[in-house]
Amino acid sequence: MTETVKQYRGTVLIVDDEKIILDLTAIILKNRGFQVFTALSAGEAFKIIEEHPPELVLLDYMMPNMDGLTALKEIRRRFPETYVIMFTGKGSEEIAVELMKAGASDYILKPFNNQDMVDRIESVLKLRSVELQNRALLLERERLLAEIADWNRELEARVQEKSEALTRAQAEIVQSEKLATLGYLSAGMAHEIRNPLNSIALFVQLIKGGLDENEHQDYCDKILKEVDRIDGILGKLLDASKRPKFEISEVHVDRVLEDLLEAFTPQLRQKKIQVVTDFRHIPPAINADPMEIEQIFTNLFLNSIHAMSEQGTLGVELDQDEEYINLKVSDTGPGIPPENLPNIFDPFFTTNARGTGLGLSVVLRIVKTYKGKIEVEKTDGSGTTFLVRLPLAAK
Repeated sequence: MTETVKQYRGTVLIVDDEKIILDLTAIILKNRGFQVFTALSAGEAFKIIEEHPPELVLLDYMMPNMDGLTALKEIRRRFPETYVIMFTGKGSEEIAVELMKAGASDYILKPFNNQDMVDRIESVLKLRSVELQNRALLLERERLLAEIADWNRELEARVQEKSEALTRAQAEIVQSEKLATLGYLSAGMAHEIRNPLNSIALFVQLIKGGLDENEHQDYCDKILKEVDRIDGILGKLLDASKRPKFEISEVHVDRVLEDLLEAFTPQLRQKKIQVVTDFRHIPPAINADPMEIEQIFTNLFLNSIHAMSEQGTLGVELDQDEEYINLKVSDTGPGIPPENLPNIFDPFFTTNARGTGLGLSVVLRIVKTYKGKIEVEKTDGSGTTFLVRLPLAAK
């Protein structure tokens, strides 16, 4: 004889202190395909719910120790996915309202009709299934919204990063165009100005050779000195705009820094400036023109020294990573005003009445020649730090 396989219809916990009703209800539900647990008290019911969470609890309203209403509230608080139908022998409207407010999904009056009870259980289980699905959909919606918000934040961050990179690239293009324009102008100016300067110098030397008075000799010396000064300015102008003759060899940057600091010793002592060096890693030699590398730090040191009053501190840090030699030159001066920062590498821009404004333009041109980078890493009331990055495989 073949046994009929009943379709599984859900898990129900029956809680009633009357053993006859408990057993009768269990038989009815088991015969209809439900998996059934039974409990004679609320305390026993809580243990079963913890170990075998049912989908539905049939809970008697009148029980000793803990009444059904208190048990209902505790179940809904501790086990929100377990729904409750109340058994009650009191059919007043006030009790029904109280039960529904406390979280009951339905209530069944005793004595009950078997089919009516099964229909109500199935109805509540369907309601539970829909509500849990809706709850899951809402949670998934919140998760997706949070994920979209994360994507938006990431996208905004990427757009910001790309915008900043584009701004930097545009600034570099503008700077390169300025240097290129300066190159055309300076080449023509140098040619036109040097010709009359040479003539002036020649005639002054002829005049000087025919004069005996000391005063006239002094005048001639001053004229020649000014001619040399103009010629020096033209030389700097050309250095800033285009690369002069150069000779590539192996250059040890740490040695260049040490030699330069020694050469600046008289100026540093005169202003009582302390030098703090931090050679964290000594990088290998790079292929470069020694005079160009020296010129980078000569100009940076001069700027730092001029920016500081007496008893300042000149910092020199040398380090490297996988691709670059990283060099920092810092001072304890007043810092660069924010409005001047965009222009500090521009030719002829200077706040020093005696300066030409070509020093940092020369530095920029040399650093770019070696595919390196230079930037103001920090500037405020405590001083300024320039960061120079030169590729280890500089060409």
